[in-house]
Amino acid sequence: MEDTGARRRQFLKRVTLAGAGALGTCGLVNAVAPLALPEERVFERNTSHWARALPPAQAPLTADLDADVVVIGGGFTGLSCAYYLRKCLPGKRIVLLEASVCGNGASGRNGAMVLTMTEGSYMRLSDDPEIDRRLYELTASNIGILETLAAEHGIDCELERNGALQTVESSEQAAEATAFHARARDFGLPFEYWSRDRTVASIGTSAYAGALFDPGGAQVHPGKLVGLWKAAAMRAGVEIYEGTAVIDIQDNAIHEVTTAALNRVRTPVLVLATNAYTSRLGYLRRAVAPLFDYVAVTPELSDEQIEAAGWRLRIPYNDSRTEVYYAGLTRDRRIHFGGGPVDYSFNNGMRTRAEAATRYAELHKEFARHFPALARVGFESGWTGSVDMSLDGSPSVGTLGRHRNIFYGIGFSGHGVNLSSVFGRIIADLVANRAEQWGWLPFLNRLPPYIPNEPFRWLGIRADLAYTRWTEAG
Repeated sequence: MEDTGARRRQFLKRVTLAGAGALGTCGLVNAVAPLALPEERVFERNTSHWARALPPAQAPLTADLDADVVVIGGGFTGLSCAYYLRKCLPGKRIVLLEASVCGNGASGRNGAMVLTMTEGSYMRLSDDPEIDRRLYELTASNIGILETLAAEHGIDCELERNGALQTVESSEQAAEATAFHARARDFGLPFEYWSRDRTVASIGTSAYAGALFDPGGAQVHPGKLVGLWKAAAMRAGVEIYEGTAVIDIQDNAIHEVTTAALNRVRTPVLVLATNAYTSRLGYLRRAVAPLFDYVAVTPELSDEQIEAAGWRLRIPYNDSRTEVYYAGLTRDRRIHFGGGPVDYSFNNGMRTRAEAATRYAELHKEFARHFPALARVGFESGWTGSVDMSLDGSPSVGTLGRHRNIFYGIGFSGHGVNLSSVFGRIIADLVANRAEQWGWLPFLNRLPPYIPNEPFRWLGIRADLAYTRWTEAG
């Protein structure tokens, strides 16, 4: 679905346009903005439906220590990276520091879809079919790794490998999707095109003209997946300290990391696994912008309600709009429904926005359009999370710092449930000097396009969101 995918990947690319003309004359403003406007260190508690299943927290750090590797961030990226580090560097002291509790950020607040590829490459063919195939195989096989890990540790994270759908809005987009399917098959990618009737028969909603089916996709319970990665990391020997916010990093051959309790951790290797929060540590502000996304979940539905909704196959879906809607059916018969209009807070703000109640009302209106038989079913709860969007929908993984001993993964742009643990494994290989096997990866040590600082960032995102809503409403 190349044309539709290209439209989605224009999202945020116009951010620079609002300030581009001013950057030449106001470059100093752009450069000093991060110093003049330090970002607020806020870690609001995760109140999502998934958070009910998060594992108990570990105690905070209360003393200075030395470690071989320090991982900052207890989400999918950090936990998986710490686990893989212990596997490939046995005997090394791996310490993970989490500001709140593991899974407090995007890993515990997302839409539960485990997607292949990246946002920038999903349902799109590049100029290099071999890279497309390798990227698909890498991300699809990672879902199998999750399945194996769950079996090894006896933890049911409700991973269901039934595939995933990307729906299309119109007959024009259906024609584009059909053409994409034919080209994708020629290139060895297993996507299928589903007609409107087959889509309706599978997921119930008649809101769409058809869909592309990815047999490699899946869905999961994000809170339980956090628990799986945390248990795997701890059983491998990782030390995890929660409630331990990092407030300062002294970048050197031996880093000195200072926590909010003024404990100091010294390490020659540092991993930034902090996703949308990374800029608060003074790194990668230029790479991504945190956008507020909204998700809600119904109460448990009866068999009669599920039958009335018509959701006969347990396949999650997302649509092809720029401000995408997505939905899934949980094992205990709830529908979680998210997406739609996103928001950005000035200076990468991370507090829940005042318009949240309005967004949930808009979300329910769309939910009722998708499932008219459930229009009177309210949401049991709703929550927000921040997506670390890059300008081109592409992630980045690699090294930085004066001594090239800081490692990172960032820019998942909505595909992080799966891609984050792929990058956790890649980061571990980079730390262990096994980078040669990842030389083919187009995201290795390649930062996404530059996002300007405030006020240009805020102006650009606001202008882009307004333009996107105007064009798609028409």
